[in-house]
Amino acid sequence: MTGRRRKVLAVHPGAELFGSDRMLRESVAGLTAADVDVVVALPGQGPLVAELTAAGASVRIIPMFVLRKKLLKPRGWPTLLATFARGLIAGRRLLRRHRPDAVYVSTIILPQWPLLARLHRIRSISHVHEAERSGNRWINRLLYLPHLASQRVLVNSRFSLETIRWAFSPLVRRCEIVYNGVPSPRHPKPPREPLEDVLRVLYMGRLSPRKGVDLVLDAAELLQQQGQKVKVTLLGTTFTGYEWYEEQLRSQASAGRSEVEFAGFHPEVWPFLADADVLVVPSRGDEPFGNTAVEGILAQRPVVASDSSGLREAAGGYSTTRLVRTDDADAIADALAEIAESWPVIIDDLPASRARALERHAPAVYRRAVAAACCAPDRARRPEEKDL
Repeated sequence: MTGRRRKVLAVHPGAELFGSDRMLRESVAGLTAADVDVVVALPGQGPLVAELTAAGASVRIIPMFVLRKKLLKPRGWPTLLATFARGLIAGRRLLRRHRPDAVYVSTIILPQWPLLARLHRIRSISHVHEAERSGNRWINRLLYLPHLASQRVLVNSRFSLETIRWAFSPLVRRCEIVYNGVPSPRHPKPPREPLEDVLRVLYMGRLSPRKGVDLVLDAAELLQQQGQKVKVTLLGTTFTGYEWYEEQLRSQASAGRSEVEFAGFHPEVWPFLADADVLVVPSRGDEPFGNTAVEGILAQRPVVASDSSGLREAAGGYSTTRLVRTDDADAIADALAEIAESWPVIIDDLPASRARALERHAPAVYRRAVAAACCAPDRARRPEEKDL
């Protein structure tokens, strides 16, 4: 390899700009900063393509086998087999064409790639962004099993690591914890002072039942009944097939007394955080981490988040965050009311919370860790050895 730049092939299951998509962008930025030639394979077009190109990567759109849970049901088997075959052929062609030094597998739902890399005698690094401890243990094992072919596995939280230990402990010895690097606005807009009239509440993320978006509307309605005016902004869109849930949310909003804005998807979240008073992260399901909560802290906004899974690691330990019972609109409403009542104290503490989040989740630290994992030789390690 003397005389040429190292080459890494990164593979990712989508092209949007939600949590794992943004982390891929940071991973690519770290690799290109380390003078690595990066080729990214995606299954389709989307806003992530331009971001990756701007970060210095070449993007290839190819057929790709993405292991969605719906494919594991009998009626999904024909699609599973067809996409498996197309993905296998396309993957082998891409590896032969580019001959990378390493394959970086972003998320666990791309099971073919660690196996393809091993078949071609190329080292691979899997990056785990998923963790559903409450899910089926055998399905989790099935998802983790192919990544035993990777020489190294990066996980984004202790919760993710413990989920792997619970579901498929042989993989743990390959794991290394690398906390997500979260970009921040250079000069976040100060919060309103004093807090007047309408409390402006923001939700950011997918519109899905497991994310608990309906709980935000329920909490807003409870506050309205207590005399606190509320405006809710929902920043995000549904997965394909969940359009019914957005319709349900719109009906719920129409029946309530709060002002509700459906803002749709926007790649830049900071203007919405700047216009908000409080960010709510009300997930019902397990979250491997909580980038959205960290973004709220970095934007100098108080955060109300579910007291569960990886959200505890992301939002815990800050005086300006409130962790509340999962699936409990009353608890969210109480936390919002307490924040509004304590507003002068809260806003005094926001800069200190931001400073701590900047230290814990600096993108530069994350980028260096990913580049080192992709480029450095492997060695035996304990998963707790490198907690960034």
